Amino acid sequence: MKPIFRNILMSAALIGIGSGIVDSAAAAEPVDPSLTANQILNVAHRGASGYAPEHTLTSYELGEKMKGDYIEVDLQMTKDGQLIAMHDETLDRTTNGTGLVKEYTLDEIKKLDAGSWFNEKYPDYAKEEYAGLKVPTLEEVIQKFGKDARYYIETKSPEVYPGMEEKLLEILEEYKLTGVNAPSSKVLIQSFSPESLKKIHDLNPDIPLIQLLWYDETAAITDAELEEYKTYSIGLGMNFNRIDEAYVQKVREYNLLIHPYTVNEKEDMRKLLDWGVTGMFTNFPDRLQEVLHEKNNTH
Repeated sequence: MKPIFRNILMSAALIGIGSGIVDSAAAAEPVDPSLTANQILNVAHRGASGYAPEHTLTSYELGEKMKGDYIEVDLQMTKDGQLIAMHDETLDRTTNGTGLVKEYTLDEIKKLDAGSWFNEKYPDYAKEEYAGLKVPTLEEVIQKFGKDARYYIETKSPEVYPGMEEKLLEILEEYKLTGVNAPSSKVLIQSFSPESLKKIHDLNPDIPLIQLLWYDETAAITDAELEEYKTYSIGLGMNFNRIDEAYVQKVREYNLLIHPYTVNEKEDMRKLLDWGVTGMFTNFPDRLQEVLHEKNNTH
């Protein structure tokens, strides 16, 4: 990854991986990330999705060019059990197809146009080459960006897709992106489903997990909830517009990472950084990069 990442990379001590110190006994203990002021992750939300069609290789490439530290991949599963990069359970919003992903084979989904919708919706950012972009599989994303990239993967609607977690781990293992000696950390897995995360934790306790949350009103979190999240995850992600500084500080007091989503305006980015978040998701990773640069230069 880029030199900036060396400044913000979670050290091997984050969860004990990479140092060889995790054993089967320790793995059962609550994970305990060590945090420093420099661990600010710039997560390219669905790639640089403010500029290019989300969850396409083009969007992911742009996210990397704009110094995103992680490629965020939302997963859905096809009728024939393949994991694809797509946010919705349905094809309608981001392709010219219609209906549920799970009712189509990968071959059928590969025939769809996953780019033209963006040109129609965002004419200011439209480009001819976006028309006809294809839906990538998780394997294609990993093959394209390789083991030097970092992946922030979400199990979407896992209750709809039995076996999603096993399939995901199988792919990560095949491409050698898991294991106690992996750098901390090539892969973060996130989900709104505690059941999905706990299943992954049981299958491979060495993979760092992030519990996603959604708040309809002002966010509040209890000590009991934080204690529970710590038993299987190293951090939390939530909609940024419902949290305040007290919320951020409470999460940090429990030594958990906090990565709010989806933060697109520089003013909000600055505010969250002042509150003490350890990273954030943005459709415009170049904007966050500029904010981090300006912040570093004022200290």
